[in-house]
Order: sequence, then structure tokens, then C-alpha cells
Amino acid sequence: MNIGIDIRPLMHPVRTGVGEYTHELLNAIFAIDKNNEYFLFYNSQKDISTDIPKWAQKNVHYTATRWPNKIFNTSIKLFKHPKIDKTLIIRSSDRIHREQKNFALDWFYSPNLNFTSLSKNTKHLITVHDLSFEYFPEFYTRKRQLWHKVINYKKQCQNATKIIVPSDNTKRDLVDKYHISSDKIQIIYPGLSSVFKNLDAENVQRQQMQIKKKYFLPENFILFLGTIEPRKNISGIIKAFEQISQELPTPPALVIAGAPGWKNKKIYTIANKSPAREQIKFIGYIAPEDKPALYASADLFVYPSFYEGFGFPVLEAMAMGVPVITSNRSSLPEICNKSAFSINPNKTNELANAMKKILTDMNQRSKQIKNGFIEAAKFSWDKAAHDWLDIIN
Repeated sequence: MNIGIDIRPLMHPVRTGVGEYTHELLNAIFAIDKNNEYFLFYNSQKDISTDIPKWAQKNVHYTATRWPNKIFNTSIKLFKHPKIDKTLIIRSSDRIHREQKNFALDWFYSPNLNFTSLSKNTKHLITVHDLSFEYFPEFYTRKRQLWHKVINYKKQCQNATKIIVPSDNTKRDLVDKYHISSDKIQIIYPGLSSVFKNLDAENVQRQQMQIKKKYFLPENFILFLGTIEPRKNISGIIKAFEQISQELPTPPALVIAGAPGWKNKKIYTIANKSPAREQIKFIGYIAPEDKPALYASADLFVYPSFYEGFGFPVLEAMAMGVPVITSNRSSLPEICNKSAFSINPNKTNELANAMKKILTDMNQRSKQIKNGFIEAAKFSWDKAAHDWLDIIN
């Protein structure tokens, strides 16, 4: 079969959630499948080839168009042109044309919804990560709200041949919000990034020392890692941290890691005005290879997000033996399966009390660490890739 894949989520040198998802899933698929032909598509007026991951195998081909993105997207929205599957055919290698007289794409896969127009006979497989913008539009800028509206998630989901979701929570949201048939939606749980696999304890300890020097980290700290945006409830973390800073005799610091996202100015303002501001440290974007040692260095990981389609950071923290506090909302209870301390994200006192509990109760810590290891081991990109191929085949 001939399968097109939209790799526009991989055009940026700094990968956040969707980019990591796309990269890890494709890694796993290409490691398994040497028979189907894959055609990877992206569009950029600038030459960004150095940012695109390279898969050097015979059945993986690249196609790049050089339209200005605004013109490309507007043309697709207004005129349904260009047809991306036809673009891939026209620009595909001579070898493929010689071997297949009636070359056409059987499937086109979108790891994230984007401006996409396809021919009628090309089946469309999409991943919908979450519908946070539908339930919490106030967490997004007006520009981003407009982008979601113009993309028209609902129509794309209705027109898709099949939809992949990372959790039962997102499946329920699609059924409830967009009235998509549940038979059309398949849950494929993501896995742990390859940087968390086959870790040697001694190497991790050495890396912890390097990480602490690199980011000027304190000896003891509570960690948050994620995009700096209102949906992650970082303001709630800061307020809860202020509370425990006054109540514990030797409180740890608070380290907030992650790239800036939407509407982040208020978060930084709250931190700068906090009475505990001297103990709050923002360390910015974390490279994937630094994440295991960063998690392992923390006394506690907090992730009281208001809404998540999956929530990779809680899984990563559990895999590194860090006790986790997270929200009892959306997909997070489904992913953690009682291996984390769940709280109401709207109640600062609950979060503060949970922090104190885990920092001071060694039995609670040990129980969560043990259960976290067990739970994290259930998630596999290899299994996700096999499930993906079952749909295609």
C-alpha cells in the first residue's frame, strides 16, 4: 500500500506534545513495517530540512512543497486545492512511477488536524488528541480560537475514514461534542519516549549531577514539566506551594519546566509577586534527553491540569520513580489508574495537602512509586504501532 503522512507537526526544532507523539509513533511504525510505501509530506517556504527527522529506509520518501503557509492554508480552505495526495504523487520518486503505473495513495494519515484537502478515493486517518479548545476556549488566545474555528475540527472528524484517540476520555468527548459514531473511533494509547527506555541506574545518577549544574537546580524540589499556559493550572501550583512553604519546616523549592505557551504572562506575574518567589524557578524548555534525569532528581511531580487528552508528563514521571500528584479530571485518572494522588484542580487546599502528604509520609511515597512503575510499564509505542498498522491493513 501507499500511505501518505502529514509531518507538519515535525517542522519545528523544539518538539512539544504533538511533535513528540508524531516522532515516536513513526519511529515505531517504520521499525516494524518494511513493506508499505510511506510518503511524508510537509510545507514550508523556508528550507527547514535540517529540522525534519530522517528515516533512512527504502520505503520512506519525503515530499516538501514551498508555498507560503498563509497562501497554502487559505487555498485549501477556500478552493480545496492543492490536493495533498495528488501533490505527493506528482512529486514522488521516478522509481515509484516505474514500478506502479496506477500510483495512488491508499491512506493519508494526519497525526494532528491541519489544513488538509484530499481526493475522494484516498482514505483519511486522523488522530484527535483532545478537545480542550471546545471545553476551555478561555485558555486560548483569540488568534488560536480563530485557528481552531477555521480548521473546523468537527467537519474533519465527520469526514474522516477513521479516528484515533489517545484515551477513552477523548473518545467520549468526540461522541458527546461532535456526535461521531463510537465505531469510527479507536483508542490507541501512546507509549513512553525512547529516552526513557533501557536506562542504567548509574548513568542516570551521573546525569542527575549534570542536570543540576546545567539548570542550576536546588538539592530538593517539587517539579512541574509542561507547556506554560493556563490550562496546566500552574497558578494553582504556585498558590499551593506558597501554603506549604509556610507550613513545612524545610520546604523544597518549586521548579517549573517547559516552553512558553498561550496566555503565559499572568503565570509569570503571579510567580514574581509570590511571597515564595525566591524558591520558585522557571528553567524553560527541556530537551528530551534531559528529561529522565530531571524527573529522577525531583522529590515530587505535580500536574494538576484542568484538561488533558492524555498527559505524557505524568507517565514519564511514574516511569522515573517519582511520586505524582495530578488532577481528577479528563483522561488523567484513566492514565494513572490510582497510581497517582488525585486532587480537584480547582481546590488549592487539596493540592497543598497532597503535597505535604507525599513529602512527609514515606509509606505513601513508596506505595505511589511502586504502583507508578507498574502502570508506566503498560504503555508501549510498539503496541501503538501494531494497532495503527491493523487499521491501515
